[in-house]
Amino acid sequence: MTAAQPIPELMKENDVVDLLIHQHGVIRDMFDEVEQATGRDREEAFRRLVRMLSVHETAEEEIVHPYVRRRIEGGAEVIEDRLREENQAKRLLSRMDQLGTDHPDFLENLRRLRLMVTQHARAEERYEFMRMRAETTAAERRALALGVRAAEAMAPTRPRPGVESATKNLLFGPPAAIIDRARDLIRRAMSRR
Repeated sequence: MTAAQPIPELMKENDVVDLLIHQHGVIRDMFDEVEQATGRDREEAFRRLVRMLSVHETAEEEIVHPYVRRRIEGGAEVIEDRLREENQAKRLLSRMDQLGTDHPDFLENLRRLRLMVTQHARAEERYEFMRMRAETTAAERRALALGVRAAEAMAPTRPRPGVESATKNLLFGPPAAIIDRARDLIRRAMSRR
């Protein structure tokens, strides 16, 4: 069941709204894959989901949310709600990552996480992305898509609860990304033995 790892920073969408909505769809599919898999396949699928969620949220926190906060009328309130949701989901994801896929509560926690992430994605699409599409130019959205892909390429691959601001992500993200990505390489090398 091992699927190809989605690489968010290489996705083709040139409009940031299209890119993020596409990633939301990929994330929904990844939840299905984790839930349906067993054993080592579940662990690998969960690793891919953790990575995808981590880099996706980091990029939103570094690039999209600050832009919406400054550029969109009432953006600050919209973003505060999204950051609260992101923090709650990161806390659960981090705990699940520590406990592993063999933990007896894994599937129950996965379902809770899926609900949290799905509701969060819907709120982003409805309250943030629709407004972005209406109140920004195509050129702005193309530039934001480039920024999101660059942020995802350098983002940590593990959740960092409490690091939901652009400033904290830029301060703590690069060292965490180096550690996470080295750990990912070691894990992949060990699993091939």
